[in-house]
Amino acid sequence: MKNEATGLSRLISAFGFSMNGLKRTYATEAAFRQEVWLAIVLLPLAFVVGGSAFETAILIASVLLLLIVELLNSAIENVVDRIGSEYHELSGAAKDTGSAAVLITMGFVVVVWLGVLFTD
Repeated sequence: MKNEATGLSRLISAFGFSMNGLKRTYATEAAFRQEVWLAIVLLPLAFVVGGSAFETAILIASVLLLLIVELLNSAIENVVDRIGSEYHELSGAAKDTGSAAVLITMGFVVVVWLGVLFTD
């Protein structure tokens, strides 16, 4: 479905599509729901534990990056599932690669938070 709107109407439509994506992913993906709840805890905590504006920003950025990567992983999974339910090596590879991206991002979050909490 192509968005034919222009200008402000296009931005409003795009915002609506983005909100639909967030709602759908939250409703259908348990991992995303868990990460959203983690973000609800960690984002305010970043303002408490961040010793400087940079530390606070990197703590927040790491959590938001995890949500972004999970959304992209969910998008990959949805496209692969749309193509067909039969097993194909490339479909499995695409899903595994998306999952690996989430895993690496989780590791990044842990390293950043531990680095901020236990340095100085």
